[in-house]
Amino acid sequence: MSVSDDTTTVSDGILLSDAAADKVKTLLDQEGRDDLALRVAVQPGGCSGLRYQLFFDERSLDGDVVKEFGGVKVVTDRMSAPYLGGASIDFVDTIEKQGFTIDNPNASGSCACGDSFH
Repeated sequence: MSVSDDTTTVSDGILLSDAAADKVKTLLDQEGRDDLALRVAVQPGGCSGLRYQLFFDERSLDGDVVKEFGGVKVVTDRMSAPYLGGASIDFVDTIEKQGFTIDNPNASGSCACGDSFH
């Protein structure tokens, strides 16, 4: 992973699938705002030690890593970026499940609920 202080880019950073980008765009259109980005963060907590947070954010924090997918900005803070390198976010809509899923090659284990990892 390479990090540049000038433009703050991370190679092999987060990937947003087309389905997830479309869903985020739909949600942003419903909000009626074009100044929001999808912020993906890793926070302490959950049964495995760390948990994901996905939320809309208008803030720009020092050291943020920003990527764009289909007109959707995805932002990660500099502390979370190392945990999320190569992680892919998808949106599933099936009979059994609806919502965003995160496939993270950095997670060494997860809990039964699938919402936290270590």
